[in-house]
Amino acid sequence: MDLQQLRNGIDDIDSEILSLFMKRMKLCKEVADYKKLHDLPVFQGGREQQVIDRIKALTASPELENGTAALFTTIMDISKILQNRTILAETTDYTLIPTDFENAARIGCQGTSGANSETAARMIFGDKNITFYDTFEDVFKAVQSGELDYGILPFHNSTAGSVNSTYDLMSEYCVYIVKEVIVEINHCLAAKENIPVSEISCVYSHPQALAQCGDFISDNALKTAEYGNTATAAEMVASSNKDEKLAAVCSIECAEKLGLKILAENIADCSVNRTKFVCISRNMESDKDSDAFSVMMKIPHTEGSLCRLLTKFYVNGINLLRIESRPVRDGSFDVLFYIDFSGKITDDVVQATLRDLKENLEYFRLLGTFKSEAA
Repeated sequence: MDLQQLRNGIDDIDSEILSLFMKRMKLCKEVADYKKLHDLPVFQGGREQQVIDRIKALTASPELENGTAALFTTIMDISKILQNRTILAETTDYTLIPTDFENAARIGCQGTSGANSETAARMIFGDKNITFYDTFEDVFKAVQSGELDYGILPFHNSTAGSVNSTYDLMSEYCVYIVKEVIVEINHCLAAKENIPVSEISCVYSHPQALAQCGDFISDNALKTAEYGNTATAAEMVASSNKDEKLAAVCSIECAEKLGLKILAENIADCSVNRTKFVCISRNMESDKDSDAFSVMMKIPHTEGSLCRLLTKFYVNGINLLRIESRPVRDGSFDVLFYIDFSGKITDDVVQATLRDLKENLEYFRLLGTFKSEAA
């Protein structure tokens, strides 16, 4: 046979596979109706393993055993997803409180006046009073305890990536993401006196800001030191002895407010440098136009577990916006996955997906729903 004949043969077999797949899904729908009527769970681990063992035993070629196991595992996963959709239809696990930014009285962020976090807070809350905290964790503590109505924290930068400390703290504190905003970042190098860049003894800033300006720092062979925040780093430089010849990476607005001399502007590696900030609350609040979710989860250390997780979103037609992993920080090598995806809380498919994740993962937590801002 020539190549076209071989391809035609494959097309014919694919049509047969599709026909059989549709028949199997029809039976699975009937199984779902039965389970819903009799209040039975979708997942039955023993039954799944029986099917896989039988398929492996029937596979004529040993080198194809894992392939057939993967194929039928995927088919069964699709079946479970569709069964969940039937059984969990009209089931609502999550109810939301509307956000109330207009009447918010207690708003906080890390740093000091002039920080990019303040800019993000102003985008949401206008000219309301803002309380500044020394660390990101202080903001989390204040929100969880009720000391603050809302807290603002950096989450992801278009140049340097995720703000790891914020991700880690999301796993430790019971708070929810209720809004996100994007701030254009324009880093400059500022010092107390107008001195040559070559004479600077050390540059201070938040590690994210230093990473965003890595090329400039490297090209000028500058020594760096991490500081809690770009604005507090600038504040420290402003109060330092001029003979120390310290500098800070901060915003132009912050440098001007503190009376620092700007030695270089636009020093970020990329001309378009943006940071996504999140607004957190102790309650799971949401705007009516929220169209994205953020979740945190732990999956088993088994073959294909991540693929099977992603299949849930694919089959349900849900678009992933971001996937990150962070260590659990308990001495093990376990990781937590953070996933952002599109969807509305009123969508039955989204509700079914959330319930599926909640019931079938080792650990799952909904971190919030919000209006997604394109980066």
